[in-house]
Formats: sequence, C-alpha cells, structure tokens
Amino acid sequence: MTQTVPSARDVLRQRYRDPAIGEPDQWNPVLHLLHSHHSVRQYLDEPVSDATLRLLVSAAQSAPTSSNLQVWSVIAVRDPQRRARLAELAGGQAHIAQAPVLLVWTADFGRLRQLADARGVPLEGADYLESSYVGFVDAALAAQNAVVAAESLGLGTVFVGALRNRPEEVAALLHLPQQVFAVFGLVVGHPDPAEGAGVKPRLPQRAVLHHETYDAAPQLDAITDYEPRLAEYYADQRQQHSWTARVLARLASGASLSGRHRLREALGERGFRLH
Repeated sequence: MTQTVPSARDVLRQRYRDPAIGEPDQWNPVLHLLHSHHSVRQYLDEPVSDATLRLLVSAAQSAPTSSNLQVWSVIAVRDPQRRARLAELAGGQAHIAQAPVLLVWTADFGRLRQLADARGVPLEGADYLESSYVGFVDAALAAQNAVVAAESLGLGTVFVGALRNRPEEVAALLHLPQQVFAVFGLVVGHPDPAEGAGVKPRLPQRAVLHHETYDAAPQLDAITDYEPRLAEYYADQRQQHSWTARVLARLASGASLSGRHRLREALGERGFRLH
C-alpha cells in the first residue's frame, strides 16, 4: 500500500496548527525532516548498532564549534542497570530505561586541562563563565545534529534535561572527571508506533521573529492564539494542558526547577569556576 507523503503546506500547518499557512516558496527533504520532529517516549526492544552510533557522533562532530575548541564529549550508556539508575535520577523517566541507548552530552574542559598540564602551560581562560557557556552551546549544537541524523535514519529521540536535577550523582555514576559536566541526555531508539506521538505546535512566528529591533507588542496576542492550537494537540493525545499555566509554574520559584536551582553550586563542585 502506497503511503501518501504530506505536502510542504501540510507539514507547516501541522507544526503551527494554523490552517491559514500556504505553500512555501522553497522545500526539500531536509526541511520536511526538521519540521516533522517530535519527541519519542516509547521505544521498541531493538538495538542501535555501534555503526549507527558512530554515524550519529560523526554528524554531531560536523556541527559548528566555537574557535574549533570542541569542548564537548558524549557518553553512550547501554548498560540496563546504569540506564535504570539514570532514569531514577532524572525523576523516573521510564523511556531512559526502555530505549537501547542514552547519550549523555557533556561540557568537557577536562580534555583541554589534560593537554595544558601535559605542556605545562596555564589554562586560566577556561575558568571564566564565557568558556563554560561555550561548552554548553557546543554540546547543544552537536546533539541537535545527532537528533537530525537519527531521525533521518528512522530513529526517535527525546532530550533529557533532568540529568541536571542531581548532577553530582550523575557525575559519580558516569565517572566524570573534574571539569566535565553532564549538560543533558538524549534517548535514542526505534520508535514504538503504538505511542502515536504527534507534532507539537510551536508559538506563532510573530511571537519569536523580530525585524531590526525587538518588538514585544504582538507577543501576548500571539500566545492567546496559540493556546487553543496547543489544547487541540493535547486533546488528540488525550491530555489537557495550558501552555501559559505550565511555563509560569515551571519558572515560578527556585523549588520549581527540581534541583536545578543549585546549578552554579554544582558546576563549582565539578571544577567550573565561572569567574
């Protein structure tokens, strides 16, 4: 049976849940893949091969990196017991234990520290907030490349920021040396079709796209338009959520950050001085 490929207009309408969106001027398979992204939280019991893993990492290493510093590393966690413990540390996210592999992306200055020590030269610049920021950005860019590569191969993914809830315990479990910090996890596996996950709509572009200077005026109206579109998506998933209520609750206090309010302290303990 031939499967109908959605048109560019249909894919864009799905991304925004906006029936007024027309056909774009340009389109290609890469744009189709990017606009069709969705998180997967239910996986089949099928492995991800070492050859595929190497391909995902080479795609990650093809991402931009500030000054070619390449200050990130990734740990592939396949061991079921270790993944089960990481699922626990991340607040009980079952898909971490269910999927065949969890990729833990780190901001990694340990490698450059080792190089500097071997040469007997200072590395004071690594102790500044700017450098740590570069490590986090580099890891995110690399991981996003890996996501696109994985999805192009028919795999599913979901990011796990909750590894930052209990960073010291994550570091101990993964034997991370000083100046290596677990930024987030990325679950990778074969999606279970039974999950029926859809494409979650994003805010209208007028809420995020500014021309020449920042213009806050349209934002509240854009959010008002967004709420029913997101509610429609959640209804399809048999859930009920308000975007406004969720984001405001998520950032209401330090306690609502689920342990991540002490990130600066945790970074300091891992050797990130943040001058």
